[in-house]
Amino acid sequence: MAEVMDLICYPVKGCAGRSLSEGPLTAAGLAHDRTFMVTSEDGVYRTQRRHPRLALIRPTVSPDGTELLLDADGTEVRVAVTTSAPRRSVDLFGETFGGIDQGDEVADWLTAVLGTPSRLVRVPPEHDRIAAGRTPGPSGYADSSAVHLLSRASLALLDRRMAELGAPPLPLNRFRPNIVVDGSDWAAEPHAEDLVRRVRIGGTELGYAKLAVRCAVTLVDQETGARGGKEPLRTLARYRRAAGGGVVFGTKLSVLRPGKLSLGDEVAVDEWGAAER
Repeated sequence: MAEVMDLICYPVKGCAGRSLSEGPLTAAGLAHDRTFMVTSEDGVYRTQRRHPRLALIRPTVSPDGTELLLDADGTEVRVAVTTSAPRRSVDLFGETFGGIDQGDEVADWLTAVLGTPSRLVRVPPEHDRIAAGRTPGPSGYADSSAVHLLSRASLALLDRRMAELGAPPLPLNRFRPNIVVDGSDWAAEPHAEDLVRRVRIGGTELGYAKLAVRCAVTLVDQETGARGGKEPLRTLARYRRAAGGGVVFGTKLSVLRPGKLSLGDEVAVDEWGAAER
């Protein structure tokens, strides 16, 4: 049986993830996932591609989303989350969305940690972004679709391919998945998640949106916040090139039926498709 082995939420886009034993899956993904985003003073999103120290910031959000704690470098800041402050425009991959600025205290703290003037914004309640793909769906400040699914079998194959080039294995957090699956049936085959089109997990249902195109964030050590080396992109380029450019690893999904996700939930595929690479 294929089952959920890891469940990870990233409350602040680009910052560290939080492992969960269970959690609500909303129409826009795991509750609080990519609800917050660090931006420049003029509203342009910050990413580990240019600011790898984002990986060192560890967010903890209260279940009701009204409090956010950030810690890094032995310091922390507590945010009383506001959804009533004036909206401002923020830029995410060249698209303009709304954001609710969370104030000067957290902005000053982020500026000190990252070494560059920064602000923190929250997705407004009226946020209506629909991420494109084979199955379009709501999404917060994620790169694209709401949920990123990856199998341990795919990572194991990558580790074997890297070992052939003399490179050490990499942890799953390099790829920042939301749901990690493992098992003895379909999930035992590397990259079988590429072919999933409709899947049930617990009481939820998800639909395939697109393959996950990987970028330089995978080069950032999530424990040190330092970028270096060529892996895993060097190895992925040898066997996971996408027809449209870049390399792919894992699958992006949209939420068709919200509900609750838990570690150990069965991952049952109701519809398969052909490979799109």
